[in-house]
Amino acid sequence: MSVPNLNERKEAADKARQAMLEKFRAKAQEAPKPDATTIAMREELAKEREQKRAAAEEKRKARIAAEKAQRIAEAKAKVEAEAIRHRDELIAAAQRRRAEKEAAEIKAFEEQAKRDLAKAALKVRRK
Repeated sequence: MSVPNLNERKEAADKARQAMLEKFRAKAQEAPKPDATTIAMREELAKEREQKRAAAEEKRKARIAAEKAQRIAEAKAKVEAEAIRHRDELIAAAQRRRAEKEAAEIKAFEEQAKRDLAKAALKVRRK
């Protein structure tokens, strides 16, 4: 037996390909055609699946909208809390400055009173 050349190998491959195509076509013709009840049943199942999918999609959209609203509410609450905290800090700083100012005034008044007492004591000693 001789070694097959390119043309012989090509012809053998073409024959094998044709045989597979014929086998596939024969199987396709042998397959039973679905009857009307099977088609109707499949259509009904497809409609049910589509309804379930649509319901799930609506639930998902509602959940996403609720989560978005919750995030917005949380962000607003956070901003309000930050504003309140900032306002409280400003009030506390103003009160602290006022207390420091009053303490400085009291200290200045006490120092002035001390100087006045020292002057008065000096005058008394000089007389």
